Amino acid sequence: MRYISTRGQAPALGFGEVLLEGLATDGGLYLPERWPSLPSPLPHGEYHEVATEVMWPFVESEMPRDEFAALVKDAYCHFDDPAVAPLRRLDDKTWLCELFHGPTFAFKDIALQLVGRLFDRQLAGTGRRAVIVGATSGDTGSAAIEACRQCDALDIVMLHPAGRVSETQRRQMTTVDSPNVHNIAIDGTFDDCQRLVKDLFADESLRREVGLAAVNSINWARIMAQIVYYVTASSAFEDPTTFVVPTGNFGNVFAGHAARRMGAPIKNLIVASNENDILPRFFSSGSMESTAVIATHSPSMDIQVSSNFERLMFESVGRDASLVADLMATFAETGTFSVPDDVHRQFGDGWAAERVDDEETLGTIAAVEAEHGIVIDPHTAVAVAASRRRSGPGPYVVLATAHPAKFSDAVKSAIGVAPQMPPTLARLAEMDEHVRNAPADVDVIATFVRDIADRAAGRSVDADYRERS
Repeated sequence: MRYISTRGQAPALGFGEVLLEGLATDGGLYLPERWPSLPSPLPHGEYHEVATEVMWPFVESEMPRDEFAALVKDAYCHFDDPAVAPLRRLDDKTWLCELFHGPTFAFKDIALQLVGRLFDRQLAGTGRRAVIVGATSGDTGSAAIEACRQCDALDIVMLHPAGRVSETQRRQMTTVDSPNVHNIAIDGTFDDCQRLVKDLFADESLRREVGLAAVNSINWARIMAQIVYYVTASSAFEDPTTFVVPTGNFGNVFAGHAARRMGAPIKNLIVASNENDILPRFFSSGSMESTAVIATHSPSMDIQVSSNFERLMFESVGRDASLVADLMATFAETGTFSVPDDVHRQFGDGWAAERVDDEETLGTIAAVEAEHGIVIDPHTAVAVAASRRRSGPGPYVVLATAHPAKFSDAVKSAIGVAPQMPPTLARLAEMDEHVRNAPADVDVIATFVRDIADRAAGRSVDADYRERS
């Protein structure tokens, strides 16, 4: 399997190279050159066994199958539910697929517990180090840090928008006291953090100098690992499944598209957005137009630049990389682009999008608790609200992306009491934080990244790497 860039000017690479590259050198995102087919019938068994079967075609040129299977099994042995992504019935046609049973209580663990091990394996024995730089709107940061905190060949730098993640999300990142973990609170939005990461990767000399690597969903390995729970969930039903996905950066729902292309029986994919509704507006009009980011009760979706949508655009225009490159250049310059009518019509086939505001989000949390005795987080509530607008037959599978305790304030606003806090989250309030603040300036962040690489290489630098607060 080789991987190609959505913008067509970067060389095709193997899986190991794509893992370390993250973003293509032409600014595009990597995709497999072809979609492999799932086995028929769909694989069954323990989650790690199904995961190995589903992902093996993407990595088979890189390592022996038994080695890959061992990595996958180890990645999922730390989850508090043996099913990893269990289904929980909500009503007569709706199920929750609970994706928050990993060590940081969010769906990002399902991919990143594996990706961290793949990074370690790829670098082992080479004498090379990598500096992972990521942007987070809340959950990616803690999941990536947890996956990489004990990796000898990695440093991880995580950018988050100051004051725009929940306190629990922030503390999950900033209380980790490991010498290879570096948190930076950026004066700006998640889109600013994401732009900084892309600008760093656009600096080819910096990439090579420090061994820059990506852990955001721009990294194909993240998408690959998320395909699996679409397969396990859809195989549980006799009829084709509609998935309702709370969506910000579009990586999670794109994994559903990949699963469908591989043969999973998925009828529809519903994009559920909050008031940052750039995606529903596109699905309605065919125009992608960025506006100001609105702070909501579902902060992980407070995004106006959905990076992974570029992958779907590439698919929808017949993999015409030059057209994608032109559209992305227009978007970067003007904050908007439009697609031809024939392309826009494709987004009506098997796709839909819904916008859910904060009032409906809190109302849905309250309704689900009152009707079913189940407490859900605000991101899951956005998806449940979107699913309740659909009149067609089920099954509907709502991806429940985070434990409600990570968004205690919003849940308390909805139901009057805070959700029960897992002990590991409760302890965060007593721990020191390690974080530094910085402007949304790529030169400032690049200097910091270079200093980290110099320190790891034993070169003396004058820098305060970790501020204690």
